Amino acid sequence: MLITEQKLNHWLDNFYGYGSWQAQFWFIGYEEPGGDVPEEVADKFNYFFDAHQKNSPTLCDIREVYEHVRITPENPKAELFSNRFDYRFGEKAIESTIWKNLAAFVHSYNQKPEPDLFAYQKKHFAQPGAKREALIPLYPLPGSHTHSWHYNWLNLAGCDFLKSQDRYEEYVYSQRIQTILSKIKEHKPEVVLLYGMKNINGLKKSVQDFFEHVQFTIGKGIKLQIPQHHRADLNGTTLIITTQIPALHHNRVETGFDWKQFGALIKAGR
Repeated sequence: MLITEQKLNHWLDNFYGYGSWQAQFWFIGYEEPGGDVPEEVADKFNYFFDAHQKNSPTLCDIREVYEHVRITPENPKAELFSNRFDYRFGEKAIESTIWKNLAAFVHSYNQKPEPDLFAYQKKHFAQPGAKREALIPLYPLPGSHTHSWHYNWLNLAGCDFLKSQDRYEEYVYSQRIQTILSKIKEHKPEVVLLYGMKNINGLKKSVQDFFEHVQFTIGKGIKLQIPQHHRADLNGTTLIITTQIPALHHNRVETGFDWKQFGALIKAGR
């Protein structure tokens, strides 16, 4: 399936993730996942172009999007799932360790009993109407789990910035971060957590350029408990930036952190 310049640019300009701008928690990851298979990328672009034609920063219903993203026959998951909705939200869904840890963070921060987190993923996580979580990629193109750059082969006439990942990130960053910060100022979420970030100093400068007189503090990391993080108060919104990803790498407990404990710590103002 072809990826067209029109639909790619519409995605770059207007797709900001999933959930609601009115959500209490905004979880901002480095990039949109799911960029290993061109057909999956094209399905996302095509669906978004057809369903959200207005040129404005848009958050989608993740369950609705995933229903339109096929799992191709060559994918080992095709034996069990026909689309991404089945894979993450259906009866035989697979639990996401990232979403599990973010949901644990939410319930701990809100000082509420932790539910069955897998059931919460399937029924409630990032539901737009619930206004609890928004999932927002800093960079919108779906990225590969191997961190390879798969877009230089597209050869689209007006998209020279796709020749390398560095050029693409430089091309979209300024408008992207300005829009996200503007939305924070407008909607005032309680917590904004940027995780898996690389250019911490650049992000902090962008925040300080937008919100005058903002100062960051550094939260010290504690092995297997709390990731090192940078914290700022944006007129009532707690902003947290960390390089760490809320997942256990290769399911090894020694490489992760306790995101439930992290939520309690942020609630306590530390």
